[in-house]
Amino acid sequence: MAHVVDGKVVAITGASRGIGAAAAREFAALGAKVVLLARSRDAIAELAGEIGENALAVPCDVVRYWEVEAAFGAAVDTFGALDVVINNAGVIEPVARIEDANPDGWGQAIDINLKGTFNGVRAALPHMGGGGTIIGISSGAATNALEGWSHYCASKAAALMLTRSLHKEMGDRGIRALGLSPGTVATQMQVEIKASGVNPVAGLDWSDHIPPEWPAKALAWMCTEAADPYLGGDISLRDEGIRAVVGLA
Repeated sequence: MAHVVDGKVVAITGASRGIGAAAAREFAALGAKVVLLARSRDAIAELAGEIGENALAVPCDVVRYWEVEAAFGAAVDTFGALDVVINNAGVIEPVARIEDANPDGWGQAIDINLKGTFNGVRAALPHMGGGGTIIGISSGAATNALEGWSHYCASKAAALMLTRSLHKEMGDRGIRALGLSPGTVATQMQVEIKASGVNPVAGLDWSDHIPPEWPAKALAWMCTEAADPYLGGDISLRDEGIRAVVGLA
């Protein structure tokens, strides 16, 4: 039986590695056309080459609205539509206590994690008159303060409210707004967290983290009607019930 995303056009930000790259492979395997957005031009070009004709790589800095707008325009020009947007681009650096935080670094993290997500939402809506799914990558940090992560916690909390706001404003017009809180995932971000040595997450062992293929499968599941009870909020992969319905061990 064909998956609901078969033939759909799915744009993924931060697609060069980690959850973004795993999601690109998962959606492509389910028959979707994938549009890969990231600053890492070579990495997304290589991934698009691996996936084949159903992939388009568009170098893009999510902080610049016009770049996201142009990337989504390229998606529509190439594949004829934009059905799903995964706002995955995000950073954890620079990890620092508030008293030591570099204001520019703190602001840049907000720009990527929050404004980048808003840009993905805002640029997608003009292409989704017939409806669509917009998913943000959330975090337990959205509701749980952690030492050294004021920038990350604040930006993820704000992004969660952005998802709720989008649902309130556009839910009755066919826009499915959701967030995925994946828990800790074995990606480059966890390498950086480990190196920081700050707070309990840095103390976790590599084996404690789930593989990026798990959130990738969850993101595909979130595009189905089965996820409708969670519209306007976050789905947590720490929830055993969610893992079961998504089909994860």
